[in-house]
Amino acid sequence: MARVQTFSTIFLGIFLEAAPFLLLGALVAGLIEGFVDPGLAARVLPRRAVPAAPAGSLPGFVFPGCECGGGPVTRRLYRKGLPLPVGIGFLLAAPVVNPVVLFSTYAAFGWGPVLWGRLLFTIVIAAVVAALFGLAQPAEVLRPTAVMTTAASSHPAHPERPWWQRVPAALTTAADDFLDMARYLIIGSLLAAAMQTLVPQTTLLAIGSGPVVSVAVLMALAFVLSVCSTVDAFLALSFVRTFTTGSILAFLVFGPMVDIKSSLMFLGVFRPRVVVYLIVLPATLALLFGLIVNLNLGW
Repeated sequence: MARVQTFSTIFLGIFLEAAPFLLLGALVAGLIEGFVDPGLAARVLPRRAVPAAPAGSLPGFVFPGCECGGGPVTRRLYRKGLPLPVGIGFLLAAPVVNPVVLFSTYAAFGWGPVLWGRLLFTIVIAAVVAALFGLAQPAEVLRPTAVMTTAASSHPAHPERPWWQRVPAALTTAADDFLDMARYLIIGSLLAAAMQTLVPQTTLLAIGSGPVVSVAVLMALAFVLSVCSTVDAFLALSFVRTFTTGSILAFLVFGPMVDIKSSLMFLGVFRPRVVVYLIVLPATLALLFGLIVNLNLGW
């Protein structure tokens, strides 16, 4: 019974923490569907991989959500013709570079290497991964439901309807997106709660004191815990006396990009084999940056 109670508490904590941001993302997605003309994103944003990759990070600075809200927004933007690397950059960077997360990181660590390292490493990793995906075709990466059709690209979004008549349709779309993505959030939250209940955190923490092993351990912990990026800085603060700076930065960079629940939510946008790349590539780069900090920078 004690484990059941622990499991229930952790599951509800993860779900209730993430659900408001998923709802926010669904609302934004509904507004995109109702008010943004197809092809607009393709006309105003760069399509080539190199300029498009960092461009994806820019909207994240004004989108006050965590990793849970990016899925429905990105899917709707792809349906409107968003260039593939821009969407990848936004999906990976927005959970960290948004104002709420930056402020919480400042509140926990102040103006120091953790705040600036988190921001810099996130943008670099998101840009590199986005640039790599820019070499592929959208149909190879995206699910069919996230690809803009040729017919849709040639017609504006409800040109004959005034804006007040588009609001009900936008809200309906938001509700559909929320319910569609919520199933991935629930499954991910269940898996994360099960991992936290069955695998003692003390076992992971006990082996995390070395400059190399500590980075891998905290990255694994970030993946398992699935903590919302708006509050993960305060959790990382509790590791300061026992873990290296590089491992804490890896925790704060990799966790918001990829965890159990967000990995499953990626399946609503990308093909399954692509989700594997979206996990492995950020993990490899975050591990590399963590090791560089520990072994060379000495922060």
